[in-house]
Amino acid sequence: MRWRGERESENVEDRRGEGGGFGFPFPRGGSGGRGGGIGIIGLLVILGLMFFFGVDPRVIMQGGGPGGDQTTFPDIRLPQSRPDATNFPVPGQQGPPVQRPQTTSEDDLKRFVSVVLADTEDVWRDLFTRYGARYNDPKLVLFSGGVRSACGVGMAQMGPFYCPYDEKIYIDLDFYEELKNRFHAPGDMAQAYVIAHEIGHHVQKLLGIADQVEALKQRMGQEQANALQVRMELQADCFAGIWANHAEETKNIIEPGDIEEALNAASAIGDDRIQRQTQGWVVPDAFTHGSSKQRVGWFTRGYESGKLEVCDTFNADEL
Repeated sequence: MRWRGERESENVEDRRGEGGGFGFPFPRGGSGGRGGGIGIIGLLVILGLMFFFGVDPRVIMQGGGPGGDQTTFPDIRLPQSRPDATNFPVPGQQGPPVQRPQTTSEDDLKRFVSVVLADTEDVWRDLFTRYGARYNDPKLVLFSGGVRSACGVGMAQMGPFYCPYDEKIYIDLDFYEELKNRFHAPGDMAQAYVIAHEIGHHVQKLLGIADQVEALKQRMGQEQANALQVRMELQADCFAGIWANHAEETKNIIEPGDIEEALNAASAIGDDRIQRQTQGWVVPDAFTHGSSKQRVGWFTRGYESGKLEVCDTFNADEL
């Protein structure tokens, strides 16, 4: 990507020295990273903290459990205007911040994500204007180990996430090392795809889609709710493809091989591929984000057309 020298967004909050707002730093694993992960005891501690603070883990982890493909979905279509949004209070910080010096590579990554965020702002502002709507810029929060959000406690081990209640994207930059080393998806465009996908969830929030889906999930069984979540995630992939289309068209920041990097990242984090890596077999009924093929397919649709209309995953007969 041709990103150096481009505009950097002012909507980046750097909380990397705050240790999650608990008054103590979160462990970051062995030398230079997370090591082998938090383990079952660490996960139980995290879940215990989330329940203690009244947080439903599904808000951030976005399900688990069985999915399904024999579901009749309600009619959720892309609206032509933005509904009024509700402003949710953001929990205050607790405890003194724990300072941690940033490395040169981390500072470079901060500039990179700031440029990508700025480019998504330009693209989606223009697209919303074309549809007679207004795009409200989200905030992107950088954190280390753990962070408080309006959705509750966010942990690095959960990966990047979007919180619809405060309209912020949260990311621990160490995730990019995991994306490269664990998922074998290196490259700056792969990193940009991660941000563009989370921005896709913000677009869903602004269009009222996220609220519709959440309301429907509350009236569904777990199987239907997870299957609906798959369509939600694939639409965010499609929106990421729309961003790539317009970024290439208007700013010429896409270089040869960039789209292949994005597609590789989309494939690498497909449910089937992750299941095969972690447990050795694939359980399609347990999908919550879509298969590698589906994620690649919907990103490609958005990229090739650049139009919102092609991203109607909720009314698609086949994913």
